[in-house]
Amino acid sequence: MEALELARWQFGITTVYHFILVPLTIGLSILVAIMQTAWVRTGKQKWLRLTKFFGKLLLINFALGVATGIVQEFQFGMNWSEYSRYVGDVFGAPLAMEALVAFFLESTFLGVWIFGWDRLSKKVHLASVWLFAVGTNISAYFILAANSWMQHPVGAEFNPETGRAEMTDIWAVLTNSTALVAFPHVIAAAFLVAGSFVAGVAGFWLVKKTRANHGDTDLPMYRTALRFGAVTMIVAGLAVVYTGDLQAKLMFEQQPIKMAAAEGLVDTETGAPFSLFAVGDLNNDPASVRHLLAVPGLTSYLARGDFGAEVKGLNQLQEEYAAKYDPDAQYRPNLAVTYWSFRLMIGLAVFSAATALAALWLTRRGAYTDKKWFSRLAVWSIPAPFLASSFGWIFTEMGRQPFVVAPNPTGSDMVYMLTQYGVSKAASPWEVGISMAVFTLIYAILGVFWYRLIVRYAQEGAPVIEQPALDDDDAADRPLSFAY
Repeated sequence: MEALELARWQFGITTVYHFILVPLTIGLSILVAIMQTAWVRTGKQKWLRLTKFFGKLLLINFALGVATGIVQEFQFGMNWSEYSRYVGDVFGAPLAMEALVAFFLESTFLGVWIFGWDRLSKKVHLASVWLFAVGTNISAYFILAANSWMQHPVGAEFNPETGRAEMTDIWAVLTNSTALVAFPHVIAAAFLVAGSFVAGVAGFWLVKKTRANHGDTDLPMYRTALRFGAVTMIVAGLAVVYTGDLQAKLMFEQQPIKMAAAEGLVDTETGAPFSLFAVGDLNNDPASVRHLLAVPGLTSYLARGDFGAEVKGLNQLQEEYAAKYDPDAQYRPNLAVTYWSFRLMIGLAVFSAATALAALWLTRRGAYTDKKWFSRLAVWSIPAPFLASSFGWIFTEMGRQPFVVAPNPTGSDMVYMLTQYGVSKAASPWEVGISMAVFTLIYAILGVFWYRLIVRYAQEGAPVIEQPALDDDDAADRPLSFAY
């Protein structure tokens, strides 16, 4: 295997692993902040216990997310130094802003929140968790702005003297139309992940407690958490559908070959159907693809908002790209990956929505449930939105190939880069291969620790604790104490 292929595998493995952790941190930070807000406003101890319980799980996830995210930065300068040389003036700006503004905001106030339970007033302590949650979401926006520039470069021009893309407008980069639709879609998916996590853990405990003792005093708390998570899943699911439709329409304009690959659309069609299931050799013989189950006109609607609109196929787009860019390059993405990752993303999200509806139905009118099948369903539903988010990113990144920076069809086509030219010239296949093997091993070990810690503390349940006695007027000197 060449250095290019190994570098792509390494970046793909580390990125997908890292992003498994990211949506839970983004969504759960807001949900924990809401739980603590409910405690401050109502004084009900169940909300304090839920805050402490899910806050501990949030901290475990956040810590591993930070550790795995650091590796991403180093890869740009080591495996992808040519890419960094070409786009560093533009791509580095939102990443630097994320580190200097958003990450410092979230990490600082996370520390205040962890150590401030017995030191700060309720309202100030509540403000710290909200600032942490807001910082986490701002961090996500800067990262998405950088990624969106790779999908749709704006605010930059190619300098033929330096051979580099140079920034002309940072505001255009930060307000890229791709980022403006990607951000709400990613945040909605993050809430779906977090809602599934809360509902899954709470559903497990509700069934366990109900089967053990129908009069258990913890039942109302876990029922509240289950319904809170389920409602979050429903609202987030609707937001995912709406924002996904907006994103698809924009992708059909900016990266039409990616969306044609997602649909397995070989030739241009009017009133193109949305394929639910297809057979055939997607990669080697696209002409052999047969759509066994499809929704008539839906792809045209996703593309243009019109069920009878014309949508360009892979063969026609391949000819257009070859005429405009490198005539010898293959511009079709990996069809098997893009086609099935797109469907797995949708299917797993639908599974989560079904679980949420079951949770709301079984707990209607103040009821509890002791159905063991629901306990299993609740636990099994936890990884579904994680996997859906991961498949969404696999589709997004694989569908952009063979470009690492896709050309902008609505602006200057001069700023683009084929992936084969972005890899470092100094990195040998052995160096990349060894580092990939080491990182994969380390990540596997960290994954075991993450899983064991999450399961261990989830199985302990919400702690029985006393409410902090400190109020807004208490100025007594107290040492900082780690609350978890």
